[in-house]
Amino acid sequence: MNGVNGKYHQSLDGLAENPLRRTWRGTIELSTVPKFDNPYEEREWIKEHMAAAFRYWGKCGYGEGVSGHITVRDPVLHDHYWMNPFAEHFSTITKSMLVLVGPDGYVSPHGAQLPINSSGFYIHSAIHKARPDIKAAAHCHSLQGKAWSAFGRPIDILTQDSCLFYDNLGVYQNFGGVVLAEQEGKNIADALGPKWKTCILQNHGLLTCMSSYSDMLSNLGNTVDEAAFLFGALDRLCHVQLLAESAEANGIRKSVISQEDAEFTAKTIQWWENVYVNLLSN
Repeated sequence: MNGVNGKYHQSLDGLAENPLRRTWRGTIELSTVPKFDNPYEEREWIKEHMAAAFRYWGKCGYGEGVSGHITVRDPVLHDHYWMNPFAEHFSTITKSMLVLVGPDGYVSPHGAQLPINSSGFYIHSAIHKARPDIKAAAHCHSLQGKAWSAFGRPIDILTQDSCLFYDNLGVYQNFGGVVLAEQEGKNIADALGPKWKTCILQNHGLLTCMSSYSDMLSNLGNTVDEAAFLFGALDRLCHVQLLAESAEANGIRKSVISQEDAEFTAKTIQWWENVYVNLLSN
C-alpha cells in the first residue's frame, strides 16, 4: 500500500487563534452573525433565519407529515420560543407563519395565531427549561437518522465531518412512544446531559441544539442556522455509518479516527462561526 509511513499529527501551533480564520485565505474579512443592541431587531433577524432554516430542511427532503420542529428562544421574552406551525411543510414556511409559544404551551399574540405540534411542545419546552443555555433546538424524522437510531448507539468518528460530533453526542436509549406527555420530553432533555448539544433518540430520530455553553473543545454558538446545519450533517453521517457497517459486515475493516486527531479537528470545525457559515453556503 502506498502512503506515508508512520503516524503524522498536526498541531495548532502557528495557526490563527480564531478557528474560522484558519479555514479561508484572503485579506477581506468574512461577515458572520451581527451583534444587536436592540432585542426587537434581533427577534426579526432570528425569524428570518429560522424561516430559511426550514426552507433548507425542505430542500433536504426532511418533511415527514406533521412531524418535525425547530424552536428558538425569543430575545425579548426569554421564557418564550418561536416554533413552526402545525401541518405546514418545511418548504412553505415564512417568517410571518412562525408561532411564539409561552412556557406553558400557550400561543402568544406576538406571533402567528396558528396551532403547534403537541409532541414538539413537550420535547422542546423540556429542553429549554432543563438547559437555559440552549437557544435553538431542532428535531425531525429524517430517513438516515431514523434508520441509524434503531441501533441505539452513537456514530463512530469515521470522517473529518464526524468530528463535529466528537465529545458532543448523546444517545437516548429508550422509546416511550409518540411524545404526548411531559415526562418523555424530560427524559429526552436528560439524555442531552449538562453540555451535549446533539442526541440520537433511539427508534425515533435526531436532535440538535445550539447553546451558549462552551468549553475548551466545543464552542458551538446559539443560532438557528447552526442547529439546522448540524442536524443535516448528523443525518448524512448516519448514512455514512450505515454504509460503513454494511461494508464491514462483508469483511472490509473500517478505520476510526484517533482521539488525538478527532480532538484536533473538532477544535476548528466545531467552532460556531464555521458551522454558521456552512449553512449559509447551502
